[in-house]
Amino acid sequence: MSTAALDRDSRPHRNRQATEFIELADQVRAAGLMERDIAWYIGRMIRLGLGFAATGVMLWSFGESWWQLLTAVVFSFFCAQAGFLAHDAAHRQIFASAKANEWTGRVVGNLFVGLSYGWWMYKHGKHHANPNKIGVDLDIAAGTVVFDPDDALKRTGLARWFAARQGYFFFPLLTLVGLGLHVDAIKRIFDRREIVPQRRWEIIFLMVRLLGVPLAVGLVCGPWIALAFMGVHLATFGLYMGGSFAPNHKGMPLVPKDVKIDFLRRQTLMSRNISGGWWVDAGMGGLNYQIEHHLFPTMSSRNLRKVQPIVRAFCAERKITYTETTLGRSYLIVMKYLNRVGLGQRDPFECPVTAQLRSAR
Repeated sequence: MSTAALDRDSRPHRNRQATEFIELADQVRAAGLMERDIAWYIGRMIRLGLGFAATGVMLWSFGESWWQLLTAVVFSFFCAQAGFLAHDAAHRQIFASAKANEWTGRVVGNLFVGLSYGWWMYKHGKHHANPNKIGVDLDIAAGTVVFDPDDALKRTGLARWFAARQGYFFFPLLTLVGLGLHVDAIKRIFDRREIVPQRRWEIIFLMVRLLGVPLAVGLVCGPWIALAFMGVHLATFGLYMGGSFAPNHKGMPLVPKDVKIDFLRRQTLMSRNISGGWWVDAGMGGLNYQIEHHLFPTMSSRNLRKVQPIVRAFCAERKITYTETTLGRSYLIVMKYLNRVGLGQRDPFECPVTAQLRSAR
């Protein structure tokens, strides 16, 4: 069935679908789950600060020792946790003041994580508005890895060979995510064509982070251990960050650029939750409740677990597909999906409009 035909068939359902999210939002507000929890976030910031302080103590105590590679792993853990905090600030989950959230995200993101907050905000905003929409969501734009079968079919030679096997390189490629974040940050903040609010402060914070850390490690450990430290840090940081974000949408339906879907289904059908209990909640910074986060992006990440039963029941009543799986299973899905896409193959379930109509009838 053509997109135009599907669009005509879906028209009788649109008015009802437009009001469904309002009904869900009313339930969530009545449960008090949209209220901010500043005290919890302050406690989180204090714990994060203590974690970085402990990392500094480890660095100084181990001195010129190969035990510093353990310090590198610990440092990566806290950098990723800082990234989750910057993410929450960017979504205005912490403070009522937009400016307070903005500066929290800018300081934490640039100074502790090493990314450009302004650039990331632009990229992440487009993703939230249209997750997995071809030509709009920059998270699925063609690069080293392809997510759209049409992009894969355009590749030739070595690039075509790699695309057909890209799923097997999933974890090795994740080790480069951290380095990629740093490189993109530098490129964006020094490119005057890019719109970066508070560019001067971003440059200052980013340079302190990207130059100060290697310098401090080198002074304490010596050049060779420092080189190994930075290599281990970048690899483990990339694995952690990439491994936390990749399961959320990769391998979920792609949306054609000219297709319109109501907000509830646009955010639900293209997102995947990760189950696993408190350790997954803590380890992924709340990103494992991706469906709930996309529906209520300003909700405190602490409340995402509490709102999940409401959202799941609401979707079940309306026969809207609600996807949840384990972390290990999600990685297998993503790897198989990447290989299939790399071969230019399409899956019939990749048309979200079909699922939309099926759920609406």
